[in-house]
Amino acid sequence: MSPSLEMTINRRRFQQLGIATAAALAIPGLNLAAAEGTPEATPAPYVPATPECGDGDEDELTIMQSEGPYFTPNSPERTSLIEEGMTGDHFIVTGYVYSTDCNPVAKALIDFWHCDDQGVYDNEGYRLRGHLFTDEEGLYRLETIKPGIYTGRTRHIHLKVQAPDGPVITTQLYWPNEPENERDGIYNPALEMEIIEPESSDDPETGIYTFIVETGD
Repeated sequence: MSPSLEMTINRRRFQQLGIATAAALAIPGLNLAAAEGTPEATPAPYVPATPECGDGDEDELTIMQSEGPYFTPNSPERTSLIEEGMTGDHFIVTGYVYSTDCNPVAKALIDFWHCDDQGVYDNEGYRLRGHLFTDEEGLYRLETIKPGIYTGRTRHIHLKVQAPDGPVITTQLYWPNEPENERDGIYNPALEMEIIEPESSDDPETGIYTFIVETGD
């Protein structure tokens, strides 16, 4: 991740996050000077905004949506869905998984699937399908391509997210400002990723989303 992207994400967190400064100070490695843009600041770690995090209300869990007809179980574990010869613009989706009490969820399972750049799903194999686990800070990062659009739907990524021993949340992620969003009967703006444009034509676009889940505690 480039330093400027890292600092952009950190600044937006401090603009949006609604928890006490004392809680922020408890985050390992967090540099408040960096967030305030002081001359002596150094880039703070990648911590995206989590406005839902903190009160534990069930209605602030990540919104669930339909699985759709194209889910395939037992996908391979991998952090990149890109394969040789695959067409489409490269895309990174990243963020964190948090519990309702604002703690990072380590080893959360996230299972992704989406269509190719022509709007077609692989229903015989595992092309553009895979799962991964969050690290000790609850961070996930997947490399893939930007999915196409097919009749009746806007651009989206399907996924399931689950804390260890917690319930599964099945949902979808969306791009902001897509022309088909308002015509899609499933689309929900609360599930829009924050899109960070690449600094150069050689870098992929990045979508950021943080999930709030129930844990098995």
